Amino acid sequence: MQAAKWNSDSGHVRMIQLDEFELWRDRGEDAPLIIRGEARLPEKAAGTVVICHGFKGFAHFSFFPYLAEKLAEAGFRAITFDFSGSGIGEDRETFSNRDAFTHNTYLQELDDLDAVVAEAKVRDWIEDGYGLFGHSRGGGIAILQAARDENVKVLVTWAAISSTNRWLPEVVADWRQSGYIPITNARTGDVIPLGVRILHEVEEHGATKLNIAASAAEIRAPWLIVHGSEDESVPLSEGERLSSLAGNSGEFLRLDGVNHSFGGKHPLAEMTPTLESVTRTTVAFFSRHLGAS
Repeated sequence: MQAAKWNSDSGHVRMIQLDEFELWRDRGEDAPLIIRGEARLPEKAAGTVVICHGFKGFAHFSFFPYLAEKLAEAGFRAITFDFSGSGIGEDRETFSNRDAFTHNTYLQELDDLDAVVAEAKVRDWIEDGYGLFGHSRGGGIAILQAARDENVKVLVTWAAISSTNRWLPEVVADWRQSGYIPITNARTGDVIPLGVRILHEVEEHGATKLNIAASAAEIRAPWLIVHGSEDESVPLSEGERLSSLAGNSGEFLRLDGVNHSFGGKHPLAEMTPTLESVTRTTVAFFSRHLGAS
């Protein structure tokens, strides 16, 4: 599918092709893991940005398509995808794969990201280095990836988590006893159980391969860290901590009065001034460090 897009900033019309993909990760006797996504491919691309959604998020949620469109209009290939454990089904909108959500983990998401990057290289969507974007938990995944993959040349995170251990001791005690904790989706009202696999994973690897803080200190690529002062899901202090750890590599953008979703709702029927502004800043950051539109 192709569409002409007018870039009001550059004054150019770009042809942007939309290619969908589906990756099946075989797990033997267990049901396969399925990653669904799409790539927006402008002609004469300046580079590629891979976009990671967060916990209870998905590729078509709220501002992700808008961000991807703006990146493509600026001359970047923009790859969006649903993590295999997101719980989102084939319609790319509904939490119909509850079992996948229940058993999802951080390491599984890192493996998913590796699979998407590998597929992008096979399809020549990534030629060498690439940019990486992540929101919330997806920001944490992006930080872990940027520290372990030298091909990540630019990083942008919005409202990123600074630790994989997110649970109070009393919650953990109940979790162990019942084998799951109920996760409520405030937007849909769905309640989906989250199993103990992710808890055991953090206990085993939280200080090593899942240590976001240690990874943040290792990143040398240019990194834009964006966080709202009124974030109700990931406190501003986590963004400030990441900024401190990033040192000279990081550029911290604090947005006063802004919440976790930057004012965006789903579906995104109306663009907010905050979303428009932070998207423009994000695209400019990639343009400055990854290539020119």
